[in-house]
Amino acid sequence: MAGLDVSALQGIDVHVHVESDGHGQLSLDDELLAASAKYFKADNDRAPTVEQIADYYRQRQLAAVVFTVDAGTATGHPGLSSEEIADRAAAHPDVLIPFGSVDPRTGEAAVRRARRLISEHAIRGFKFHPSLQAFSPDDQDYYPLYEVIEEAGLPAVFHTGQTGIGAGLPGGRGIKLRLSNPMLLDDVAADFPGMTVILAHPSVPWQDEAISIATHKTNVYIDLSGWSPKYFPPQLVRAAGSYLQDKMLFGTDYPLLTPERWLSDFELLDIKPEVRPKILKHNAVRLLGLG
Repeated sequence: MAGLDVSALQGIDVHVHVESDGHGQLSLDDELLAASAKYFKADNDRAPTVEQIADYYRQRQLAAVVFTVDAGTATGHPGLSSEEIADRAAAHPDVLIPFGSVDPRTGEAAVRRARRLISEHAIRGFKFHPSLQAFSPDDQDYYPLYEVIEEAGLPAVFHTGQTGIGAGLPGGRGIKLRLSNPMLLDDVAADFPGMTVILAHPSVPWQDEAISIATHKTNVYIDLSGWSPKYFPPQLVRAAGSYLQDKMLFGTDYPLLTPERWLSDFELLDIKPEVRPKILKHNAVRLLGLG
């Protein structure tokens, strides 16, 4: 199968979750999956496989950055295999871009695994969820992991802001929102200038902090996933349409939010026509080295 034809794509969704390995294993336990589906009012298939995602995005002339989140230490639930996700995504190079996930709290094992994902499975970046994985990303204990990512010249996506995982459960199932304050990533971006840091989602209640960091540091981007654009904070819309137009990335958080809904609501935003292609595709092409 042919590789990615950027010119034929309508956009690149930089935030797509693989929720099932196709063998009965899901990315989260039933309680957390149900809580997040209720939070997002998601009524579509909650557990698409790699192959289902490929078909779905191919039909829509979109490419997708796909990943899971390995939070086994914090949740006690075994994560999906990033190795398997990457290898299966390799069968769909025309539409899928695989990112890897390692559990930072496994220490040196996470570092070794990150190296293997890069050298043996051709992953194109990494995904972290500090609240779900229960780690503070600015803790220097995790710097050896970032060193591997920076050395490989790959980007790292970090969940920021509110999360629907654990929402509505007693104590939020122990998931701590403060770990996803984007200001914790300011140190990371400063100390690893060769690693692109992607702040995932509108970072509510810390939107201004995220905008400040992305404005200050050339290696920091913002992906616009996890929220319908009609609910974006107004300062985020202003930044996306003006001084941060080259730092914003189209993302959905599929399967929780579909590209159809995101794109239709994006059309309603007060953003100039010449800026829209940057957000939908061109910024991601440059960041991921696809052009």
